[in-house]
Amino acid sequence: MFGLEERIYYIDSKKDDACLQVSKRLSTLLRRCQKHLPGSPVFICIGSDRVTGDSLGPIIGSELKRAFHGRIPVYGTLEMPIHALNLSSVLTAIKSHHQHDILIAIDASLGIPEHQGYITLGKGSLAPGAGVSRDLERVGDVFITGIVGPSSRFSHLTLQTTRLSAVMPVAKQISDGILHLLS
Repeated sequence: MFGLEERIYYIDSKKDDACLQVSKRLSTLLRRCQKHLPGSPVFICIGSDRVTGDSLGPIIGSELKRAFHGRIPVYGTLEMPIHALNLSSVLTAIKSHHQHDILIAIDASLGIPEHQGYITLGKGSLAPGAGVSRDLERVGDVFITGIVGPSSRFSHLTLQTTRLSAVMPVAKQISDGILHLLS
């Protein structure tokens, strides 16, 4: 059983109020983090635009960057993705510029078939690449993931063959939820 501070929220992106639930849950998580980190939110959107199932982060990053017009820092876009090859160096730079800010990590994930299309939010970091057995540096004080496909021993193939039509609605609900909260 999760304690109150360790709760992971699951939101069905197909529900009419999904973006409002994302906004509400993110607001709660940010308030909890601000007790320890007095700074502003910084978005770190992880993934590669070269793998459809992994493009959730850069799609969201591009939308947030466009909407925020530089008012809120956003890293990881379709033009400049954060992926396994540059994650470590980009995180070093982000942490040096945003020492007291709340780092919000966003990434695609894989899960059980019943959770495909769900959004998860929680306090703590996420492990990019865990779904495809990659051991990469953990990221964030708060995490948001979009479950874009089922986890299996063929997870690399799942991400490569995930339809963009499965990624876009989840990305839109996450983006809209964040924009609702911070705009």
